[in-house]
Amino acid sequence: MALAPTLNDTPEAREVAELIARSRAAQAQIENATQEQVDRWIRGMVWAVAKESTAEMIAQHTVDESQLGNYDGKYLKIFRKTRAALMDIINDKSVGVIEEDKERCIVKIAKPVGVIGALSPSTNPEATPVIKSICAVKGRNSIIIAPHPRAKITNAIICNLMRDALVKMGAPADLVIPIETPSVEKTNELMRQCDRVLATGGGPMVHAAYSSGTPALGVGVGNAVITVDDTADLDEAAEKIRISKTLDLAASCSSDNSVILFDSIYDAMLEKLKHQGGYVVEGEEKVKLQNTIWVNGALNANIVAQPAEKIAGMAGFGLPEGKTFLIVPETGTGPDYPFSGEKLSVTMTLYRAKDIDEAIALTNAIQAYQGRGHSCGIYSYNDENIMKLATQTFTSRVMVNQPQAPSNSGNLWNGMPQTFSLGCGSWGGNATNNNISWRDLVNLTWVSRNLPQPKVIPSDEELFGKDIIELIG
Repeated sequence: MALAPTLNDTPEAREVAELIARSRAAQAQIENATQEQVDRWIRGMVWAVAKESTAEMIAQHTVDESQLGNYDGKYLKIFRKTRAALMDIINDKSVGVIEEDKERCIVKIAKPVGVIGALSPSTNPEATPVIKSICAVKGRNSIIIAPHPRAKITNAIICNLMRDALVKMGAPADLVIPIETPSVEKTNELMRQCDRVLATGGGPMVHAAYSSGTPALGVGVGNAVITVDDTADLDEAAEKIRISKTLDLAASCSSDNSVILFDSIYDAMLEKLKHQGGYVVEGEEKVKLQNTIWVNGALNANIVAQPAEKIAGMAGFGLPEGKTFLIVPETGTGPDYPFSGEKLSVTMTLYRAKDIDEAIALTNAIQAYQGRGHSCGIYSYNDENIMKLATQTFTSRVMVNQPQAPSNSGNLWNGMPQTFSLGCGSWGGNATNNNISWRDLVNLTWVSRNLPQPKVIPSDEELFGKDIIELIG
């Protein structure tokens, strides 16, 4: 565990210190829990929130409180995503010896970190507390969750359901504690006083996590870029882009922000996107939309995860019936072309490229502005194009022929670890580019025994090579 920080003498610091003390006492009670116990507890925690009637209540409450996203998206996250996350980790060994490398005579023993301080965003406040909590308890940790103020009641409801379940199973309720009246000061104190920070939220909050003095796992800005090449199934691509773009009204940072179409399929693919519900915004409407999405250079919070007709109405133009997302043709990237950035809305920027090399250059230019290290995707049946994009872009995840938003954080159709915390590596200023899970919330003790035969350093000629020796002298 981390050494206790010097306590600030403020009401917020004292309140958080009391929560930390409760959390630490609960964690001490399960420090020696068995694998069977922790797996039983996390099953109960998920069932308490994900059973159908409860999931329906949480989904509706989340929309009503946050005024972000839609019921269908919230329900999928609390009902299905939490189940998938549990399924993904339930058979993992997280207690005691979890790995043995017989060749190197190494044994690795998992041990808890202690108190996890977790941040939950307003855009995904329904499943994030659940997934972070089961990952914490899987590693025999406790967790305190600081929600966005816009979803504080939702967070408290979810945490209290998990707390009640824990008590019924004989575990301490305080393994999961919500901050019920959140503030920036309390969140900062939580990050100072806990043992590890698990930060999902806006850029400033993630930066604060890394500046807290506590080991932190943060995530970078999303701004997913999707390429459609000349081997793609255009109907498949158009449908999946629509699914990704409109899921929970694009509350996810993984939603398709820009789509690059090869010249040879541009017109045909655009027609299919329009058939799927896309509305092309050009000319004066584009200017109006830009001035609505960004105000004084900052993203307008009032457009985040809102229906397309509402955003269009705010911009001063109407939409034909059946249009569910906005398509904005663009040519440039960077601050002079704000549509190349993350929009957290059902607004998609459209580019064209002559080939995979130009698509890669565009992807890198877009994400150099925002979203470097997060993710990109491609609709293609050309392995050379797929691997070229993956090799030459600065992204942690490349989704192939999959709807980006529900895929890169893990789903039933792929093998990505289930999470809502997507590290972006050094490209995005993060300590990891993992799909963050319980494995990031344990310490490992390495037990090393003597090798049966000690290693022998080879001769200089074998180790360095004769040509190197002769060249350098």
